[in-house]
Amino acid sequence: ISLPHYSVAQYYTGSPISAGELRPGDLVFWSSSSSPEGIHHVALYMGNGMIVHAPRPGQPVAVESMYYWIPPTHFSRP
Repeated sequence: ISLPHYSVAQYYTGSPISAGELRPGDLVFWSSSSSPEGIHHVALYMGNGMIVHAPRPGQPVAVESMYYWIPPTHFSRP
């Protein structure tokens, strides 16, 4: 799978899905608004509510609950 660098573009490259449709390998997004244009973070869904992501520049990749911070707003299948 080839994905663009920016998270908004990654969302539009995939097929939008609901949280209930998530499968391992899907993408989970956080937006500052209800619009995909506000997406500012993306993670890879691992299953059982868990994600793998790079929390911030300079921090190691982490495995966490997808609700570790605020609930995600958008989901897509690459």
